[in-house]
Amino acid sequence: MAPFIMLVGSLLLFRLAGYMGWTYFDDWTTSLRFAVALMFLLTAPAHWGKRQPDLIRMVPPAFPRPELLVTLTGWLEIIGAVGIVIPAVSPYAAGGLALLLAAMFPANVHAARNRLTLAGKPATPILPRTLLQLVFLAAVLLAGFMK
Repeated sequence: MAPFIMLVGSLLLFRLAGYMGWTYFDDWTTSLRFAVALMFLLTAPAHWGKRQPDLIRMVPPAFPRPELLVTLTGWLEIIGAVGIVIPAVSPYAAGGLALLLAAMFPANVHAARNRLTLAGKPATPILPRTLLQLVFLAAVLLAGFMK
């Protein structure tokens, strides 16, 4: 839920900043790009921190080297977050982040089906997680392809 709160909260704050005269955030596209970037920068450190073992357990057994996959996805989140705020490459970053969200979704399903915990809390059930994933996917695609 924290990524969703970061996405929506920062989007509203960036838009408010734009309305209050910070012209850089005076449009929805720039505000959404930075909100998406903050969302991924919020989640990336979990790939190396205290939550790393939880994320490794989330990786379905069919995938080899879960430690490497968790580390790699963390780096890809950071790269995508940086890329999404650079207008010249934001469509490419959005495409990469969309693929990353799709690639990581099986881990969320695995966590929900096996009742895994993340930081001691139960994984989000499949239906709410799917809806969140669709919101994240829409935000990423809009951020990358809106003019």
